[in-house]
Amino acid sequence: MLLLLLALASLAFAVYLAGEVATLPARQRQGSIRRAANYGHSRRHVNPFAVNTSFRERALGPAATGLARMVLRVSPRSTVDSINLKLHAAGLSRRLSPTSFLATKGVLAASGLVVGLLAGAGEGVSGKALLLALGVAFAGFMFPDTIVTFRARSRRERIQAELPDALDLLAVSVEAGLGFDGAITKLTEHMHGPLAEEFALSLGEMRIGESRQVSLKKMADRVNSPAMAAFTRAVIQADQLGISLGRILRLQAAEARNRRQATAEERAMKAPIKMLFPTVIFIFPAMFIVILGPAFLNLSKIF
Repeated sequence: MLLLLLALASLAFAVYLAGEVATLPARQRQGSIRRAANYGHSRRHVNPFAVNTSFRERALGPAATGLARMVLRVSPRSTVDSINLKLHAAGLSRRLSPTSFLATKGVLAASGLVVGLLAGAGEGVSGKALLLALGVAFAGFMFPDTIVTFRARSRRERIQAELPDALDLLAVSVEAGLGFDGAITKLTEHMHGPLAEEFALSLGEMRIGESRQVSLKKMADRVNSPAMAAFTRAVIQADQLGISLGRILRLQAAEARNRRQATAEERAMKAPIKMLFPTVIFIFPAMFIVILGPAFLNLSKIF
């Protein structure tokens, strides 16, 4: 009973730390806004020993940074830039920073290690208990990566599904006389979702001085989709060769629509195979029990 209470307390503390780390960027942003609002005010009557920051900002912020550095040392293949790209691909870059993500991985790994040790403490210090603790710690360490991977895949599928409609809107806007930047502005005003967010980000990069080719290549790298890569290559080539952009957009929209239809047909063909496993595991046993159960009962009465 005592071990169960300790495990629950450790789990609750881990959840609390994960929540604190997840909300750290918002608190830092609020602190920056507050400091910017108070910038230039007189500090002659301010007590130098007064502490204006909360315990979260004074203790948890540096702790999260140190924990993120430790996680980077454990996994040297990971970098802050690659993690930021993964978070952006999953649509989490505005709510979660790379430091918070790495700190969350460290907290979950440490919590898993503690829970695994407590769960295996009944058998004493043995190889099985240590193996269980390491397995739970590894699962906690890899859990955020798994969530981010699934979120990124879902977001990429949404972008591929929305791309034909977006290209149609861009083609209509360009044929109506708008420039490419104006067409993207019109798209961001009338569409919502991950694709509109990517176009809005590229538009912002172009407005601050980034060239159209570089911003489109960055968007293709962020999305990491064949359809988006084909669209960006076509637009860049049309811009370099002076080809009509409206015609290129029409062709790209038709190609993206055909690719979306082919993807839907492929999923429809895979559906029966995917349905076979739950059918065999969950439906067939119940059918056998209902159909063959009375027969076995009658045979048991005979013999």
